[in-house]
Parts: sequence; structure tokens; C-alpha cells
Amino acid sequence: MNSFSSNSLLPSFPQLSNGLSSHPKITISAIPRAAVAEDLITLTAYSRHVLSGSSKNLCSKFCGLKLWLLENLYFQWPNIKHERKNEFKILQIDGKDDLLDNSKASHERQVFQGSPASISSNDYIGAKESSSYPEGNSTYGQPSNASRVNVVAECPSYSSAQHAETSAPNFQFDKSTKIGTSLTSPPSFRQTQSFSSNYQDGRSNSLSIAVIGATGELARRKIFPALFALYYSGFLPENVSIFGYSRKKMTDDELRSMIASTLTCRIDQQQNCEDKMDDFLRRTYYLNGGYDNREGMSKLSARMEQMEGEFGANRMFYLSVPQEALLDVSSSLADNAQSQKGWTRIIIEKPFGFDSQSSHQLTHALLSKIEEKQLYRIDHLLGRNTIENLTVLRFSNLVFMPLWNRNYIRNVQVILSEDLSMQIQSRYPNGYGIIGDIVHSHVFQTIALLAMEPPVTLDGEDVRNEKVKLLRSIRKLEPSDVILGQCTPTPGGKGDTKLEKATPTFFAAALYIDNARWDGVPFLIKVGRGLSKHRVEIRIQFRDVPGNLFRRHIQHNINLSTNELILHDVPDEAILVRVNNKIPGLGIHLDASELNLLYKDKYNVEVPDSYEQLLHDVIDGDNHLFMRSDEVAAAWNVLSPVLHELDNENLVPEQYELGGRGPDEAIYLWAKHGVRWLDD
Repeated sequence: MNSFSSNSLLPSFPQLSNGLSSHPKITISAIPRAAVAEDLITLTAYSRHVLSGSSKNLCSKFCGLKLWLLENLYFQWPNIKHERKNEFKILQIDGKDDLLDNSKASHERQVFQGSPASISSNDYIGAKESSSYPEGNSTYGQPSNASRVNVVAECPSYSSAQHAETSAPNFQFDKSTKIGTSLTSPPSFRQTQSFSSNYQDGRSNSLSIAVIGATGELARRKIFPALFALYYSGFLPENVSIFGYSRKKMTDDELRSMIASTLTCRIDQQQNCEDKMDDFLRRTYYLNGGYDNREGMSKLSARMEQMEGEFGANRMFYLSVPQEALLDVSSSLADNAQSQKGWTRIIIEKPFGFDSQSSHQLTHALLSKIEEKQLYRIDHLLGRNTIENLTVLRFSNLVFMPLWNRNYIRNVQVILSEDLSMQIQSRYPNGYGIIGDIVHSHVFQTIALLAMEPPVTLDGEDVRNEKVKLLRSIRKLEPSDVILGQCTPTPGGKGDTKLEKATPTFFAAALYIDNARWDGVPFLIKVGRGLSKHRVEIRIQFRDVPGNLFRRHIQHNINLSTNELILHDVPDEAILVRVNNKIPGLGIHLDASELNLLYKDKYNVEVPDSYEQLLHDVIDGDNHLFMRSDEVAAAWNVLSPVLHELDNENLVPEQYELGGRGPDEAIYLWAKHGVRWLDD
């Protein structure tokens, strides 16, 4: 409890000093706050005297005070833009009835609290996500001239001379005593980001999207169609511009012609499809970047600025480039093409390195130019609706929450198999094959979402924090618990490729999570290409019923003894729950039935493509399905022993035929951990 004289915080200009010395000493109990809060409380407490006098003097004094409040409020907010929450502060003033009567106090609080609300949207730009704002820019530091004009215009009698008399430099406050305030806090970072990134002076910010490597197959077949689907559905702003960037010589019309054949409207979105497609293509432009990426990115930035105008502008870059070109492109982009009037977000494709060392070097190089919050590591398999459904299923259904632990779950199986070898030679040039392509990102992220502890909120960073804790709890894989395979294509058949190295195209493993929730529960992975079936699913097998009264009816039927929760993704998305029931008729005969939620029967909509989902998340700033740097490192740490054995040729992939079930050794691995794979 600090006690001080009322004059100790009094501004040093005569209009406020008259008549205050007679007031009793005030006592304030508070928590230390920013310096501007101290000034505001003093002015609020003595607002009766600040706003006294004739109407002309009243207007001039109020406008001078208002301008000073705007400048100081604005100056303080960028320093606290990352605060998520602010403590409630309590201001207790002894003898307050002597200072303000209830009716006047209520009115004056409304006037005071209304002042910050009149700050123009320009004043919020300092809290934007973009990391680079030039010094002296009106959107960072002191308020722009536009905000001064807005204040002066509201009080015609307020002259420039009066402004000079009451401007911020003349305010001298004693900062020795820290006081708190119940003043409404600035918006949280997420709220500020949303406000500042979408509106500027009442206009929506423009969005520039650049696809680097625009003439490649990924851009043509996936990225541009996903962007068009978002545009058709209204998830892109009207003032959006799409830029294709590559080294080929091409005109705007040639790029539009190239991607036009890949654009389609979903079955449930056919209205005005052709018109929307024409509008989208008119917003698409091409730029030949040449072989000097720094010069090319400068040209791209200049082209974007022509479309963006002078208002707020956000930029998104999709780097669909080979791994060896990633660092040069990202560095050139960071130095020459980031937005100065909004956020900049950069999407990179997997693999995120090839092992722990290369991944660390890549991450270090990227973060030397780009902030972590700007970086989105995309894995299209994580954009599937089944992955999004994991957190909903876990945390919004009471029936599953108490069962989600080692006491009730016997094992968890993650299965991803493809029936084509898909040109393995060009897909896996580094020798680690499917480990870096699918296991490191998709499989480990699936397990993290499936097994993590409940996050504090659904905010991306909160979810990422729980994911990385789970990944760090995974025991390093023992080579004896891993089976690798290599597909041997049929001579002359589709996907006939010959691998120069022992590149794995099949990976099976049993891993364990060393924490209280999952101790002793095997998580079994089966990932392969060129197999007999194309399927993606997650199986959760529950423990046997202790003291089961129907044991003699079940006997050795494993289907009856095991309850399962199955999440199908491919070929048909569905949620299945396998339970036991009695077959109708005389006597007791049990059957294992599936309670089936088949999405195509329940919901008459076409499920968006995974790229569409993930690009929407990037634009929305939702990063929970994108790996953070510490997640990347934790996943590689689990796989390091396997990669080391593979490098030393102590772990050799077993050959299997295209269209088969995979290596025979995998069957013995399941048996070793007491599990029978029920998908066969």
C-alpha cells in the first residue's frame, strides 16, 4: 500500500494545477503497470477539474488531453502486443465521494473510456504479425498524421497553437510511484492480429498469394485448384491477387491457360462456376524470376505493391521448390519481398531435413531470416478430415475421455498403405525413403494428436506445446522393433523403377510412450507403398473385459474379445465402433457388430481437398496442424537410431513384390508385441 500526495502525479501545466491542492491525500492499492496507465488514472481522478471552465476552454482542453492520450496509448501498445491476458487491477481511492459525485463520475468515465475507441485503425498496425517495420513508418512508433487530423477535426475551435501547448512533451509525471488501473486492457495478441490484419481505415486488407515454382506439377494440380476452391467459397478477400513465379518465360495469359484446365467446382458448388473461374483467372499473374532470386523477389514485391495500393496488405508465399533451392529462395524472399503493411506467412514442403543434423541446419538457416510464427511446414496428409476429427472425438465426447489411457486401451495401430509405387526413384532420392516422407511428419503428428494431453485451449501454440511434450516422451526406436521393406516392381509394369540404394518403401515399427497415461501401450505403425490395398486408418483396441460372464461364448474368437474404435479415412471416411451383441433367436450366440458412421451417407457434401483445408488454415493464422521447429527435432530424435543402422547397412530392407502384403517379417513383429493386425 503506497501513500502519496495528489500533487505528486499532477501534470506540470497550469490548467490542471488550480484547485487540486485542497483535496485530501489519496491511497492507491495496485500492481505495477505501464507508465501511461499511471498518467491516465491521475487524469481520470481529477477529470472534474480538467473539464472545467467555459465551453471553448473545455473543448480545447479536452482535445489536447485526448490527443495526448491517443499518442501515449498508441506508444505503449506495441510493447505489449504479445500479452495474452492482463490482470485485473483494483483502484481504491480514499475520499472519492469528495472528488466525484456518482452522476458526474459515471458521465466522465464514459467520456474517458470513449476516447481510446476513437483511435483510427491505422494506430493498430503496430501490433501486426509481420516482423519488419521500418523505423519512422507511420504505422509503427508515433501515431500517423491521419490520426492527428481525426482528433483536431472533431473540435473546430482547437488550434495548432493550443495543440503545441498541450502536446505530450509538456506532460511531466513523477514515475517513482507505480499504480494500477482498471482501464480496459488492449486487445490480446490474437484479437489485435485479427483486427489489424483484416481492416485498415474501414477497408479490408488486400491479400497477395505467390506460388513459387508455379509451373510444377504440385502447383498446377493441387495448389492453384485449392486456391480457386477457397475463392469460390468466399474464403479469400475480394482484393486478392495470385502470382505465379518461376524461371520459365511465360506471360500472364499463358499461366492462366495452363491452370484453367485443372480448375473445377465441387459438386455442391456449381452456381456461377464459370463466372467465378473467370474472375479468379483475371486475378492471376505471372512473373519470370530468372536465375537471380534476390532480383526476382524484388520484382515480385514491386508487382505486388502495384496491386496492393497504399492500404494494409498481407502476403502468403508457397515455396513449391526442390529442397536444394529452398534456402536461397527463402532467404531472398525474407530480404526482399516481405510485406511492410501486414503479415507475411511462408509455406514450405516436406521433407524438413533428412535426419537430425540436416534438419537442425535447415531450421537454423530458416529462422535466421524468418520468425517461427511466419513459417508453416505443410504436410498435405495432415489436412485430411480424419486428422481434424481426432481432437473433436477425444475432447468433446465424455464416453471416450475416461477410457483414453493405459487402463482401458491395449494397443493403437496407425495404418497407411498405397497400392502404387508412385515413381519411387524420383520421390525418394536420399536413401531414407518413406521414413522422411511419411513417418517423420504424418505418422508422428497423428500419434501426437491422438495421445497428447488436453491443451489449455485450441489455440495453435497451446496444441503445439502438448504435441511436442508427447513427441519428447516417445522412446527412441530400437532397430529390433523396426521392419523395413523395399518394393520390387513387376518388370515392365507401372511404376517399374530400380532403386540405386536400399531405399525403404515400407516401414513397420512398435513404439512406446514413456508417460503415465500410455506406459506399456504399444503404438504400432504400418506404412507402405505398392501394397495390395489402398487404405488409411487408425485402430484403437481396448482391453478384454475382466471376469467376462460370456467368456465361454467367446472362447478364442478374437473379434468377440476385442472392442475397437476405428477411424477410416481411405477409401471411405467413417467412424466405426465394434461392440458385441446377441444374435436374435433362441439361445445365446454373440456377434461382433460395427456401429457405423459413414460420412458419405450422413453428410451430403463433398469433403474439401487437404490442400484447401491447410491453405485456409494458413490464411486464418491457425498453425496447429503445422510442425514447429521443436516438433521436427523431437521426431527426428526418435528415428535417429534407425537411420544410423540404415547408414551402416546393419538394417537392410526386405524385398517385397508390388501388390503384395509387404515383408513377411512384419507379421512376427506384431506377434512379438501380442497384437494381431485385423486389417488383413
